Amino acid sequence: MYEQGVIRPPSEASSLLVRVTRNCPWNQCVFCPAYKGTKFSKRSVEEVKKDIDAMAVEYGGFARIDSVFLQDADSLVLAVDDLVAILEYLREKFPKIDRITTYARARTLKRRTVAELTRLKNAGLTRVHAGMESGSEKVLQLIKKGLTPEEIVTGGRHVMDAGLELSEYIMPGIAGRALSEEHARQTAHVLNQVRPHFIRVRTFAMHPLSPMQKMVREGTFVTMADDEIAGEIRLLVEDLDEMHSYFSSNDFSLNLLMQVDGFLDEKKADMLRELDTFLAFSKREKQVYILLQRSGYYRYPLDVVRDAGVLAKVLPEIERLEKGGEDGFNKYIDILKSHQLPQPQTDDWC
Repeated sequence: MYEQGVIRPPSEASSLLVRVTRNCPWNQCVFCPAYKGTKFSKRSVEEVKKDIDAMAVEYGGFARIDSVFLQDADSLVLAVDDLVAILEYLREKFPKIDRITTYARARTLKRRTVAELTRLKNAGLTRVHAGMESGSEKVLQLIKKGLTPEEIVTGGRHVMDAGLELSEYIMPGIAGRALSEEHARQTAHVLNQVRPHFIRVRTFAMHPLSPMQKMVREGTFVTMADDEIAGEIRLLVEDLDEMHSYFSSNDFSLNLLMQVDGFLDEKKADMLRELDTFLAFSKREKQVYILLQRSGYYRYPLDVVRDAGVLAKVLPEIERLEKGGEDGFNKYIDILKSHQLPQPQTDDWC
């Protein structure tokens, strides 16, 4: 009937998925398994229009279809004329659409002029999702992101200057222990220049099949525990300007402190207090909170660590894990986090 890609952002869960490119033109990021083993290709306008026609038959009568996500990993590599034709056709077939969004790489956004992006906005594009992951040049090289901080800033500013919404994705923990502080500080520095509408937090967890496992075995990458990542996020938030950007933690299951969330110009002090409260916990209190959060999807308040009923159930399990060998608790938490990794068919990786 029609093609669909394997991933989309969580915020596009109810959006119509329209595939305009296949896979990822870069596909070298060492942490991302979504497109490994595939080849990138562009789809023709006619191919995409046929898909839209099929979707209109299937969904056209449903008033709930009011948003669209253009797949796959970097839709803006298509010629602007082709994208405009696709956007206009979408709005013709689905006149109730009020939001069309897409992924794009910073290098592609840098190459697109503000005038070109403005033209896409006028044709119906409303938001760009961009995976910067880090603002540190060393970290970007470590994870083979294929970007520079300058490209992230320039590409992001092009989007903002065109009047489009911009979601920048960051990845606490991706730098490992050695580069953690630089990762936090430089990421904040880049974000302060871009000033995107959304800063979406995607805590790093090691995929069992990731090429980074080899780096761990060789000792060139040391993974961080949850409390260390919380400290990294604290440095990041501290260095971020009080700008009208939404710092989003509550839409991703691997984020430990989902309550560290809100507009920076309104909630930065509250977010820092929440982080400081957690970081001031004793080792055992941190373990209690971490185990509760990683064992399910319920969002716990920080004062749960002083609930006698909860402690009676959780403390024996922590003690059992610690008896299981060196660093037994953190190893178990890493297993739980790997089970929570989003699947490419349903959620976003990059």
